[in-house]
Amino acid sequence: MLSDTLALEAEPFLRFACFVIVLSGVSAMEIKRPRRELLFSKTHRWLTNLGFGATNVILINLSLPVLGIAASLTAEEFQWGIFNIVQPPMLLSILLYLLIFDLAIYFQHRLFHAYAPLWKFHQMHHSDGDYDSSTGLRFHPVSIFISSIIKLGLIFVIGPPAIAVLLSEVILNATSIFNHSNWRLNRRMDTVLRLFLVTPDVHRIHHSKNKDEQNCNFGFNFLWWDKIFGTYKEKPELGHQSMHIGIADFEGKKCINYLSLLSEPFKTKKKVNL
Repeated sequence: MLSDTLALEAEPFLRFACFVIVLSGVSAMEIKRPRRELLFSKTHRWLTNLGFGATNVILINLSLPVLGIAASLTAEEFQWGIFNIVQPPMLLSILLYLLIFDLAIYFQHRLFHAYAPLWKFHQMHHSDGDYDSSTGLRFHPVSIFISSIIKLGLIFVIGPPAIAVLLSEVILNATSIFNHSNWRLNRRMDTVLRLFLVTPDVHRIHHSKNKDEQNCNFGFNFLWWDKIFGTYKEKPELGHQSMHIGIADFEGKKCINYLSLLSEPFKTKKKVNL
């Protein structure tokens, strides 16, 4: 098992390597077995979505004094967090943190939909007119900053081992790419994976233009949170081939223009006098 110091040193390389491997593999399967026909220029969309992915990495590294593993090591040094006080076995600490982390992400996601100021930024993720693995990278920098603060708070409260923090981030990044993909899984594989994981057909429903469907299937990793808390929907009303992806206010080129998407949450809406 990696030591804390080694995990800290290896984090950037491991995260980037896993990102490249997962994105390359899933993208290849999207080409080989596409689920839906894409409507927009894939080159334009991917440049936009990858642009947001790169922007977010740079922003977080420049704006926050500690991240992930460094926060875990800080919590360990000062004996902050439940696990540093109770000190459960390493394997149990890792498994418990992965569950707690995923549950926190589930409720964070629900909060971003329920609270209007947060939705202003999160809606950019939903505004993509197509749905493929690059959508899993498309988040407004403000959303990512807020999410990073929440994750840091969780680390200081729980006090997980560094390797658990590394695994949680790698798994989250990988599943975000996978469950946003346009990969058509065969029915048997989808059925088996749905016993515990969020599949593309599950999460795609959450990106429907239908607002009722947008408020379903919030999970990123484990499917059971949606089932436990009553937000699971098995299939879209119009079917996966006919359902409409995106948000009504983001039509045409507006949904793939980087600068327009970046500035949209800060624009003042004009009031119409009747």
